[in-house]
Amino acid sequence: MFGWLRRKPVEIAPPLWQSATGKCAWIVALDPARQQRLRALTARFLARKAISPVAGLALDYHDRVLLAATCCLPLLEFGEAGWRGWSQVIVYPEAFRVHRSHVDAAGVLHEWDDELIGEAWDQGPLIVSWADVLADLADPQAGFNVVVHEMAHKLDALDGALDGTPLLPGAWQRAWAADFQRSYDALCAQLDAGRDSAIDAYAAEAPEEFFAVASEYHFSAPQLLEREMPEVAAHLRRFYGPSPFA
Repeated sequence: MFGWLRRKPVEIAPPLWQSATGKCAWIVALDPARQQRLRALTARFLARKAISPVAGLALDYHDRVLLAATCCLPLLEFGEAGWRGWSQVIVYPEAFRVHRSHVDAAGVLHEWDDELIGEAWDQGPLIVSWADVLADLADPQAGFNVVVHEMAHKLDALDGALDGTPLLPGAWQRAWAADFQRSYDALCAQLDAGRDSAIDAYAAEAPEEFFAVASEYHFSAPQLLEREMPEVAAHLRRFYGPSPFA
């Protein structure tokens, strides 16, 4: 009954697809077969997920197709299982503020505000800043993609642990964990020693952020990632498929 109640995917006509995604370099660079797969996956995403603009933002159908397609870009190999467990994309006009709290080991409550451009909860919505989505589209090879970053967190959480290692077959998951940990530790040591890194320093915040930032580079600066972290780059090529800019 629940399957019957779900909206059926409506095919995105090729002219509408081209109009909506024609300025997205990551999508335009895909070969025709992968573009066709992405178009079909995007139609299913739009049928399953609500896209909710807030704070006065208005998104037309072309905007929604573009955003959904960018969400699906990291799922070309993984498929629909990658969006399991959540139902909504919340879109702010620009960076948004969230209130944080934490009780430390001494029982002291700490509270502060963060300004974010994206956030992904384990079982909640994916949240992005539309201004930053557009900024990434305008400079697609700069190493940044906020939607891919947050989708990587969603993929990471599928095995029940947000730790930088997504749900993979056993042998691959062990090899991934070892290679990513080694590269993460090397980046942290490099930054701790005061040496600059070609990889965004935010990747050293935690293993899960390392995976998400590396995913951004896979799609937007794959040659840099290959040069700096070849083992990580190899895993991401297998996981996501070849980068559009490979």
